[in-house]
Amino acid sequence: MSDKKPILNLVSNGDWLGGGEGPFVIAGPCSAETEEQIMKTGLALRKIPQVRVFRAGIWKPRTRPNSFEGVGVEGLKWLKSLKEETGLATAVEVANEGHVYEALKFGIDVLWIGARTTANPFSVQEIADTLRGVDVPVWVKNPVNPDLQLWVGALERLNNVGIRRLGAIHRGFTTHEKTHYRNSPKWQIPIELKRLIPEIPLICDPSHIAGESQYLREISQTALDLTMNGLMIETHPDPASALSDAQQQIEPAALGDLLNSLEIRVNLGKFSDETLDSLRRESNAVDYELLEALARRINVVKRIGQHKKRHGMAVLQPERWNEVIEDRLKLGSELGLEKKFVKEIYDILHSYAIKVQSDVMNEREK
Repeated sequence: MSDKKPILNLVSNGDWLGGGEGPFVIAGPCSAETEEQIMKTGLALRKIPQVRVFRAGIWKPRTRPNSFEGVGVEGLKWLKSLKEETGLATAVEVANEGHVYEALKFGIDVLWIGARTTANPFSVQEIADTLRGVDVPVWVKNPVNPDLQLWVGALERLNNVGIRRLGAIHRGFTTHEKTHYRNSPKWQIPIELKRLIPEIPLICDPSHIAGESQYLREISQTALDLTMNGLMIETHPDPASALSDAQQQIEPAALGDLLNSLEIRVNLGKFSDETLDSLRRESNAVDYELLEALARRINVVKRIGQHKKRHGMAVLQPERWNEVIEDRLKLGSELGLEKKFVKEIYDILHSYAIKVQSDVMNEREK
């Protein structure tokens, strides 16, 4: 896919996210289980001013069969009754043409596309084709793996068929990194999405990033600090008895407390004062020094590659790399840098150095 900046035709945030107190919040259980559960949750959520949309999983994409895969169409009837009773808009996840038809038939107000579906352009295109000519808000979760272009592509496919009330949901990524969260946040990816498409509403799904309710507040606060527009948080009247993702759900009262505890910081855009201007100039100067140092390093790497080529040496020298990384990690610690941060930087530098030297090796003599 091209890396060029996408151009989407979207309705501005304020025209469809609506007003209300605090961030835009979508809340409700991971899965619709019974009509009583849906109604009890919805009546409680209606009392929380920040909650604008009630969510519930109707069709659940499980990793293996014979686990709870949702109640299906029956749950859409419950959501219709809930909407009539509470006035809350309703939202469900759709993964194929049939889901879309059923959701729209029962008056579902908002659709969202899950992470597994976003990862499959065929599925996204099927949903987009089904929605051609339909005026309904659609939220798109990031794909399971950290692939920004897949995320952008899904948004483009929907926009191409006329979906203009379009938003993105950051729910974290499956990676091999060890973290206490269920999914790695990799905040730089949603930040880059917002840079590429500034007009896209972007909300965070702390439930799926966290995996455990104890981390919901810290993730929610980080999302708001990064000027995301809102949150999608899984809420259940009795989380311990939930049929899916019990550990990451919280009771409605706990959701209210969480939302009221969050600090809402204003995004002042290019606002600055004398101190901030001075610090930004200092940061700019350090950046220029970094780039100049990187350019010098790559030049040295290239010369090393030329030397290896002349003497018939392999590109990769594992013993040398081990010495380098141990030395740099030690120096980084002495300078007050986290080992994980230093290791990530040198992994990138080493990977690029191997590419540069491999290119040198493959150059034909002139």
